[in-house]
Amino acid sequence: MTAEEFVLEFKELKNSLEHLYFSEKSSVSRIPEMIQSGMNQQQINLVQAILSDALTDSMYTILLGLAGEGAIGTQQVSYQLADENGKSLNGDIESVAWEQFHGE
Repeated sequence: MTAEEFVLEFKELKNSLEHLYFSEKSSVSRIPEMIQSGMNQQQINLVQAILSDALTDSMYTILLGLAGEGAIGTQQVSYQLADENGKSLNGDIESVAWEQFHGE
């Protein structure tokens, strides 16, 4: 797997989580609770934007941490990422992650 493919999996996860939480047809939708609490659409949109930012920051931070370019929590160490067959992940995670999560 390339670094780009690896990062795209995280980006897909972020998009999927956001969609699931803010899709009225999803079994994990949080829209009913927000409406029940009295939130209007503008407020729901604000919560969605905040969640989107939080997921972006979380996913990006985890990717940088795995690449050894940042800390996950308080520890900054480099990891060797390999698939189940022992094939190492190749490529520059940091630049691909920046482009996918902040370059849009």
